[in-house]
Amino acid sequence: MKSDPTISVGPLKGLGGPLPSSEPARTAMAASPVVHLLEEAADLLVVHLDFPAALETCERACQSLGRDTLAEEPAATSLEVKCSLCVVGIQALAEMDRWQEVLSWVLQYYQVPEKLPPKVLELCILLYSKMQEPGAILDVVSAWLQDPDNQGLPEYGVLAELHLQRVLLPLGHLAEAEELVVSSAAFGEERRLEVLWAIHTARQQQKQEHSGFQEVPKINQEGSFSHKFLSLLMLLRRLWDSAVSHFLSLPFKKILLAALIFCFLVVRFDPASPPSLPFLYQLAQLLHWIRKAVFAHLSQLRLRD
Repeated sequence: MKSDPTISVGPLKGLGGPLPSSEPARTAMAASPVVHLLEEAADLLVVHLDFPAALETCERACQSLGRDTLAEEPAATSLEVKCSLCVVGIQALAEMDRWQEVLSWVLQYYQVPEKLPPKVLELCILLYSKMQEPGAILDVVSAWLQDPDNQGLPEYGVLAELHLQRVLLPLGHLAEAEELVVSSAAFGEERRLEVLWAIHTARQQQKQEHSGFQEVPKINQEGSFSHKFLSLLMLLRRLWDSAVSHFLSLPFKKILLAALIFCFLVVRFDPASPPSLPFLYQLAQLLHWIRKAVFAHLSQLRLRD
């Protein structure tokens, strides 16, 4: 991962590092070998861009700091040096595109999330959110914010805001975000109202998206049924057109013969049977009446002429 101003050299300011070799070290920390290792790691990171060597130097310094703490210096100085070493190590891991290892690498020196320095935790939030993996830092930041010893720190408000904007809201954890805003004194009244309104809007959007996802399968199912029904109608129409065209292509005599055979088979009409005589008699009268009417009309036309 290449250098980024949000997670690169900038976070080192105000933490006692980096200390370039040309800058004289503070006299209160000049006698400590760990401080010299911090200076060396900062030079390797910023000046020489030797990220593996910078990481290895930070690890040696942290191990040395764990074995024999700065006995000659106050505890705050030791914690400041350790924090600066972790900041340099985090940036070295990020530059080597090993940002996934940052959280586990830092926790091996602090054991529990509640003991992480605010600057280290801030850097982790920025890094994981930038890499679009805020879920990896969720539990760590939540544990740090819930610790009573951390709630009195001046950096608590900044970290709570970062946790809200970079972790909870992007992950869609609206209930946790609402609980944090309501219960934490880090948010002013105006800011609290703004965040609660944003949470309400996001919750409404989630409901709309959820209802939209439920309607889509129903619409797709209805559309599929309509498509199948139309396909069936088209098939029946093609079959009917084919049958009609085939029927019309037959000669007229064959059609009459087929109709006569159909009557014999289905109606079972027999002209020689006694029951069929009344029908034949009525049919003959009907034909005679039609002929008489036609010829009478023709005779009247001749008389007029």
